[in-house]
Amino acid sequence: MALKCVPIFFCSQKPQSLLEIPALGYSRGRIVLDLRPIRLECCALGASAQSAICLVEDEKPGAKTSPTGKIDNDGNTISRGFHKDLNLLPKPLSKTDLSPFPDDGSNVRVAFQGISGAYGEDAALKAYPNCETVPCDQFEAAFNAVELWLVDKAVLPIENSVGGSLHRNYDLLLRHRLHIVREVLLVVNHCLLALPGVEKQEVKRVLSHPQALAQCEMALTKMGIVRVSADDSAGAAKIVASSGRRDMGAIASARAAALYGLDILAEKVQDEDDNVTRYLVLTREPIIPGTDRLYKTSIVFTLEEGPGMLFKALAVFSLRGINLSKIESRPQKGRPLRVVDDSNKGSAKYFDYLFYIDFEASMAEQRAQNALEHLQEYARFLRVLGCYPMDEVL
Repeated sequence: MALKCVPIFFCSQKPQSLLEIPALGYSRGRIVLDLRPIRLECCALGASAQSAICLVEDEKPGAKTSPTGKIDNDGNTISRGFHKDLNLLPKPLSKTDLSPFPDDGSNVRVAFQGISGAYGEDAALKAYPNCETVPCDQFEAAFNAVELWLVDKAVLPIENSVGGSLHRNYDLLLRHRLHIVREVLLVVNHCLLALPGVEKQEVKRVLSHPQALAQCEMALTKMGIVRVSADDSAGAAKIVASSGRRDMGAIASARAAALYGLDILAEKVQDEDDNVTRYLVLTREPIIPGTDRLYKTSIVFTLEEGPGMLFKALAVFSLRGINLSKIESRPQKGRPLRVVDDSNKGSAKYFDYLFYIDFEASMAEQRAQNALEHLQEYARFLRVLGCYPMDEVL
């Protein structure tokens, strides 16, 4: 059976000239990138194994559009043609994965933010036990590593059951053209670490990532310990190991303690015992979803102006019995405010939002196709971020 090349997003930019590739180097085994505001875009993605790569500016989902799908006089591509031309929506497919990599991750390079021992590395190893993990200084460096073909995949934390959503990473999903192909639910066990022989009462300061510190706030306050932010939890453990200070500790994983020769003074220091972080696995090419297991689809869209538009947008899923597992709103950076004119009271301004939604259905199901087709009646901009198997907490 021949497979068609199925675009799952659109671009509303005018053609851009190629820019210089960012400076790239290695520092202590970590990927270090010059993160200037450029991105790589897969210009044709889908079932085909090939894709063209070009550099583009940040997309502007709030740009003025027209239902014609043509090009304006100033050279800007009109984006409304995407969601008015129903042929451009992903079509139902049957195969589950065209990835050339084995399930255990053999010969797969996976980027994560932090250094060895970070929770992101734990998530990568849970998804691909035999993969080669590649540490990156920043989340955006991990995105760029995939786009520059330095690694095969990247792992990105997106929300935590205690700390909530990581809003910066939602913004990165829109800025870059990678595809979500998997989710990983990782049970987090925050441990209080210190130098060998140190007693718990000796620790007066702890280092860790701000998210980890926030998840342990009440426990650390009860211990009377001062909190100090670090770039990542494993990096904090490494600092403590090299400092030689008995009054300094770190909040990190048990694996970080083993890697850097620290003692575990206490486990499950987090305020809530059930602490789970959801990670997304990102690649250059999407997988082809199926119906052999439970799938989740992630999308982002903006809405036309008018009363009840968000209600109408969400109703397209309810009408087809599709469960929404997540909804997140983020103000548009390029168009933060909408103006509503009123002849009696002047003009009113309010935020213009991007809506990120996860729904529990596969793009191989007709009901999901119909829901997105219906959503296009209300959406100014729509992009499918990925369709992928749902994970379970082990």
